[in-house]
Amino acid sequence: MSMGKPPAVSLPLRNPQVMATEPAERLPADLDGVREALVQWYDANARSFPWRETQEVYPILISEVMSQQTQLDRVIEPWEAFLEKWPTVEALADADRADVVAFWSDQRLGYNNRARYLHEAATQIVEEFDGEFPTTPETLQELQGVGPYTANAVASFAFNDGDAVVDTNVKRVLYRAFDIPDEDAAFEAAAGRLMPGGQSRTWNNAIMELGGVVCGTTPRCDEGQCPWRDRCSAYETGDFTAPDVPTQPEFEGSRRQFRGRIVRTLGEHGPLPLDDLGPRVRVDYTPDGEAGERWLRNLLEHLQADGLVTLEDRDDGIFAKLRE
Repeated sequence: MSMGKPPAVSLPLRNPQVMATEPAERLPADLDGVREALVQWYDANARSFPWRETQEVYPILISEVMSQQTQLDRVIEPWEAFLEKWPTVEALADADRADVVAFWSDQRLGYNNRARYLHEAATQIVEEFDGEFPTTPETLQELQGVGPYTANAVASFAFNDGDAVVDTNVKRVLYRAFDIPDEDAAFEAAAGRLMPGGQSRTWNNAIMELGGVVCGTTPRCDEGQCPWRDRCSAYETGDFTAPDVPTQPEFEGSRRQFRGRIVRTLGEHGPLPLDDLGPRVRVDYTPDGEAGERWLRNLLEHLQADGLVTLEDRDDGIFAKLRE
């Protein structure tokens, strides 16, 4: 569910060598593994929302319209109240438009025109479509106030017949994970290639959820158990800028989380000099900064005292490695 289009920003090339290839070629070769990892993560970690428990098109349309420019948690109570008041599309079409707009205003959902458009769409469905909803992204756009994004979301979640969703969250994920350039056509091509055929319902929910709760403005890669960490360019390089995040985000994490990342990183990459290890552990690492070598050495010395890590003073600097 889109939170609106981000402002246009000009970002430097993250990896010029990678950026020179076509979007689809930047995706991992093991697409089945990428897909399976995300779906398994979503099945285990998805937030619970009542509209995800139904495949009925009317309540899904209401949720999509309400969630435009509104956080999902704030939509639950208004959505339930709306459906209690107008439980079917016929009931909504029969309602007085002023009552629908007043409800919208009372619930502080904002953009009251959405209530008017929703009432007009319900009237269209009853009068022009004999009470039957259109089922494809193209035909759903015939409804008043239903644009391409909402139409595709409804087709995906109600009928499992949508295209790959490309919203702010999805763009952020694709840009960070696979170095997809900040171009609409590139995002659409990559998103379409990633989505498994005939699974738009699960896939679109999953990739938007990943962008919404893990790969947000400030990433939660480890805390959120991101399923694409081992494939992610941003996780590898420490560059978490994105189309809607033009500057490096502040990184927050507990000491325990940083200790865990050190152990995991050394396990994956073997011995590393501190200046190579630091950026893999903390995205705002700078050798002379507050989150720098002194901070990293402190963590490593405690891990060494716990028998987990060894520090070696070599000719080309201090290296950290897991204790054998």
